Amino acid sequence: MHASTSASTPVAAHSKAPRSLRWRVVDIVVAAVLGVAIGLVFWAWNTIGGTWFVAMDGLTPGLGGIAVGIWLIGGVIGGLVIRKPGAALLVEVIAALVSMLIGNVWGVSTIFSGIVQGLGAELVFAIFLYRRFTLPVAMLAGVGAAVGAWVFELFYGSSPNILKTLEFNVIYLVSLAVSGALLAGLVGWFAVRGLAATGALNRFAVGREARREV
Repeated sequence: MHASTSASTPVAAHSKAPRSLRWRVVDIVVAAVLGVAIGLVFWAWNTIGGTWFVAMDGLTPGLGGIAVGIWLIGGVIGGLVIRKPGAALLVEVIAALVSMLIGNVWGVSTIFSGIVQGLGAELVFAIFLYRRFTLPVAMLAGVGAAVGAWVFELFYGSSPNILKTLEFNVIYLVSLAVSGALLAGLVGWFAVRGLAATGALNRFAVGREARREV
């Protein structure tokens, strides 16, 4: 009886052990791969989203923010897949770096944007202690990234938004938040679920969740 009890105790303890937030080599590799892939998406969106931004801003100043969400998606996807501190920030920054290196009109400011947007998404995942990765949390992370972008643009550049009207900044903030929730949060969540369904994320919690749902 004593031997049987001793053997079962570690198993019970292990089953109740908290999920580790330490990074593995596979986490780093996947973060890099995701960052590069999303950076290519950013690069493609530079033309599509840029055109949409200008068109919406011409309709109502500040409404261009509705087109920004895809540029916020890196932090959402990174957080949903890797589920560890720093993942949202790392993937968004790598994606921004790739977009800059391929070539865009914003240059080095792309990196600064990536940092604040990644931090915005990261903060939301941190608030939930890196334990909740539902659709509402993903959408909130998109909004967090949007708020980060709004604050950055409020003060950065030769013509910061703080010099513009209150009406513009309110419309821009609301537009960014909606875009972040939908284009970054909603689209990012479904993109991760779709990727997990292929088996590509089987070494991650999201992949195991997808297998249980089949």
